[in-house]
Amino acid sequence: MITAVLLPIMNHIAIELPQKWFNALVRILQMEKRALIKQMKYFQAVVRYGNFTKAAEECYISQSAISQQIQSLERELGVALLVREHRSFSLTPAGEHFYKKSLVIVSDYDRLCEETRHLANGGGQELTIGYLSHYQGRELKRTVAEFQEKHPEIVMRLKKGTHEELYEALKGRKADIVFNDLRRKPSDKYVNYYLAKGNFYAELTEKSPLAQMESISMEDLKNTPCIVIAPKHQELEEETFYREYLGVKSEFLFAETIEEAHLMVAMGRGYLPMDFNQPPENMEGVRFIPLLRGEKQLYREYYAFWPVEEDKEILRDFAATLHSYFYAE
Repeated sequence: MITAVLLPIMNHIAIELPQKWFNALVRILQMEKRALIKQMKYFQAVVRYGNFTKAAEECYISQSAISQQIQSLERELGVALLVREHRSFSLTPAGEHFYKKSLVIVSDYDRLCEETRHLANGGGQELTIGYLSHYQGRELKRTVAEFQEKHPEIVMRLKKGTHEELYEALKGRKADIVFNDLRRKPSDKYVNYYLAKGNFYAELTEKSPLAQMESISMEDLKNTPCIVIAPKHQELEEETFYREYLGVKSEFLFAETIEEAHLMVAMGRGYLPMDFNQPPENMEGVRFIPLLRGEKQLYREYYAFWPVEEDKEILRDFAATLHSYFYAE
């Protein structure tokens, strides 16, 4: 008997599927629902990345395991979804159709489960997590994925912002926990959970003569504009921080998003101070030069903050998981 929770989804797509594909889909829905949804997600990741290795990494399983799951899905359907050719593959017509429809099914299923848990818990427990707009690491993404799987009853909300926006969100109880850099003396009103240290690098276009240096100082960059990510109303606060903390001597150029900042670097308009907890690899057209003061590399520290009066095991669990990914191999 088809899993009851998936019947509305089946009815939604039944009129659009050829009979043999619809019958095949009915058969796979007789499987245990979580295994089915996972197989669909694995298949979607493979198609999205066009690569089994990257898809496996994204799904936190081995390449052989994700390949076996796709083959199992094909056997259950009774049709080939992929045409495999050495190290590449292409979608069959059935595979392309299944991929498009599976996106709707998985999205509807995830939303249905979230809404059901929310209602079952009398509105459900919500957790709003704040993080920095300029953050580009994978640690937070991995953390929320693991945390949601461990605590499916919790509805997580993500809120990004600048340092000041996150501080105000926490102070105004618009976020339960924030992942932020340390700019003030730690307050006893908040739990200050250390996460990682990020060493600063100057991101420069490889066409700049400065990009040939092994390391660089603010004195070296005094005639090169410093690119900073900040909304209009917080440009002054960010400029003050970078002048006082990093010792920036040059003029400032502001970008509203990290993507815009990277484009400004590519155009040779200035340098972008970036920090990493692991040495970054140079990318095409861009070099990352260690940013020094004297003989020491500049850095900043990242913490998870939440109110002491709201100190709960669930928040410490989230912070500990995030910390572990910063130091994962």
